Amino acid sequence: MNEKVVVVDYGGQYTHLIARRCRELGVYAEITPQDHVLELDSSPIKGVILSGGPRTADESDLGHPFATNLETLTNANIPVLGICFGHQLLAIACGAELAVGGNPEYGSTPISIISRDSILRGLSDGQRVWMSHSDQVISVPDSVEILATSRDGHVAAFVDNDNKRYGVQFHPEVFHTANGNSVLRSFLRNVCGFKEEWAPEDVIGDVIKEIRELVSDGKVLMGTSGGVDSTVAAVLIKEAIGDRLYCVFVDNGLLRDGEAEEVRELFLKMDFKHFEVVDAKEEFLTNLDGIENPEEKRRVIADTFIRVFERKAKELESEHGRFDFLGQGTIYPDRVESAATGKATSVIKSHHNVRLPDWMKLRLVEPLRDLYKDEVRQVGLNLGIPKHMIQRQPFPGPSLAIRIGGPVNEEQLSILRHADRILQEELRKEPFYQSIWQSFCVLLPVRSVGVMGDERTYDQAIAIRIVESQDAMTASVSTPPWEKLLDIAARIANEVKGINRVVYDLTSKPPGTIEWY
Repeated sequence: MNEKVVVVDYGGQYTHLIARRCRELGVYAEITPQDHVLELDSSPIKGVILSGGPRTADESDLGHPFATNLETLTNANIPVLGICFGHQLLAIACGAELAVGGNPEYGSTPISIISRDSILRGLSDGQRVWMSHSDQVISVPDSVEILATSRDGHVAAFVDNDNKRYGVQFHPEVFHTANGNSVLRSFLRNVCGFKEEWAPEDVIGDVIKEIRELVSDGKVLMGTSGGVDSTVAAVLIKEAIGDRLYCVFVDNGLLRDGEAEEVRELFLKMDFKHFEVVDAKEEFLTNLDGIENPEEKRRVIADTFIRVFERKAKELESEHGRFDFLGQGTIYPDRVESAATGKATSVIKSHHNVRLPDWMKLRLVEPLRDLYKDEVRQVGLNLGIPKHMIQRQPFPGPSLAIRIGGPVNEEQLSILRHADRILQEELRKEPFYQSIWQSFCVLLPVRSVGVMGDERTYDQAIAIRIVESQDAMTASVSTPPWEKLLDIAARIANEVKGINRVVYDLTSKPPGTIEWY
């Protein structure tokens, strides 16, 4: 079992980014809910990080399970690092004083380093860090050493050396804190004592073993889309149980040009014995008829998707016997944005592959539920999956339905498919294509006046979205050559009937999401 650092989730927006940064530094990290009592006997924990959170820390937070965990960690001489809310929580536990509200620090903030002989050794003079809080630690007991201060002498970092407790008011895990990874590295390597480097492919053997133990001699019905996540998950399950995996590809009528044929061909080439294609286009489009709200679209698609699977399961059961498990390619960001990782986490958007309804009788097998996208890709390459499949851009489970503003129908889908095909054709010609995380078109629910061939038009608009990211938790706008964007816009306006205007989306995540709807 891997030695690991545990990140306690207090509902902060960056909780999973903390875990992601630890993994980048070669240390295996897991996230646990704030109400979970740590058990050191059954888990090789070498360090604990308390995440940020959206509320004020107070004395009530020092009760069970926090007190139990802190006592356990102290007795075992295991270090603890608190970030933002976690910093304040640890400070109170050490006997510090907290001022509630009235002391906001948001965004880039300068701090003064008092002592670098600790986890701040990698930071520089005049260091700017990323703050996001209104409460503030204003004084600490003599047993606590202040490592850095912000304005008015507020405590920006501290250490209680006797108990190996560290706190930083800022967020070292975000890109905006220059050299922030040095803080995490110092804590993990120098304080916790992690030596060996962990890599995503290290989990392959454990995941395959877990699948075998879970499924035993049962059979798995696996939803496959041809995307990176479901493909890697399917290969892992196949490695674990062989031909007792039955892959089902649902053609929901919301896919890109030629996608169903491409997926079928690829899975057959990878020697999947049981690969079923279900044509459910009419059912999905009928159920989506007239629906404009994106969350309602997701709900309808989710319900339809699961019902199609249940019907197919019954059909396959009559031929091959009972199924007890449903395989899915759920990854960490899916669970984060669906608030499936902690009670304090906010729901950003729902996903069809988490929180199945009560009537769904199949148990879940989710081999990738604790991995991020780039980690999934690395695992896939180590499993021998063709590189061109591993490098495919992410595609949302609800498919093109959530790239259409307004109702979904065949005409709108045809327009969007045509525009998106042009975008991909043009981008694939460029060397920067490999640096793109996601590129797609969005059909907007607006019409504007245009002129084509001396005639007035009143047609729809396409928005182009191109972003760069590592794990979909954050994303920055891609900046392709202006000439290339002009060429793409001209082709779409000239070749796609029903479009007379093309715009480019300049919004990063946050404040936006990668998808529009």
